[in-house]
Amino acid sequence: MMYRTQVISTGMQCYAGMVIAILLTLAVTVQTVIAGQNMEKPLSIKLPKPHTGDGTSVEQVLRIRRSVRTFATEPLKLSEVAQLLWSAQGITDRDGLRTAPSAGALYPLEIYLVAGSVNDLPGGVWHYLPDNHRLEHLGNIDVRPPLAHAALDQAWIREAAAVVVFTAVYERTTRKYGKRGMRYVHIEAGHAAENLFLQAVSLGLNTVVVGAFQDDAIRNTLGLPEDHVPLILMPVGR
Repeated sequence: MMYRTQVISTGMQCYAGMVIAILLTLAVTVQTVIAGQNMEKPLSIKLPKPHTGDGTSVEQVLRIRRSVRTFATEPLKLSEVAQLLWSAQGITDRDGLRTAPSAGALYPLEIYLVAGSVNDLPGGVWHYLPDNHRLEHLGNIDVRPPLAHAALDQAWIREAAAVVVFTAVYERTTRKYGKRGMRYVHIEAGHAAENLFLQAVSLGLNTVVVGAFQDDAIRNTLGLPEDHVPLILMPVGR
């Protein structure tokens, strides 16, 4: 009888030990999930809605558009930056169509903003997200000086209030159109850059298209993914 009691007691102790082990495992799992949820996410800023009402006529903007390489020290407004980014790649249709035409509506362009002097926007590198008209913060270091160095020491890159960087993921287009798709990507980059150029003039801002730079140096400075190829830099200021 005493032997049976000892066996039962031992069995209950083993069962209790198993329950405790399971509860401890669950507690660790829950803590891990909570910790993962509390991990700091990249700062994301909702941009002001783009203005699509009356403004400077297209004809007037075309007439006065010039490449400008000198900028005042006055900062840009966040609403101006939002308008510029929207003009380049903003969504204009419920089906996801954008301000610039794209072969097959494949949209290989990715737009980055190097903010140096923009009101209500922390400095550093930002990634434009057209789907919800937001900016995602990728780094808080002012990279205008190294960016200018990567662009063969063109001073206007360093002196601009902000620099818009056009990059391309070629594979989005070439997987459908083959090698010809690379030409389509370059055409699209031209469309988007001209959109931004004309929008800048309409806002009373100055800019210029820069294509002379070292690709790898630009990619390293901005921390771009390997498949994001830099195509155009556009310094913007007053």
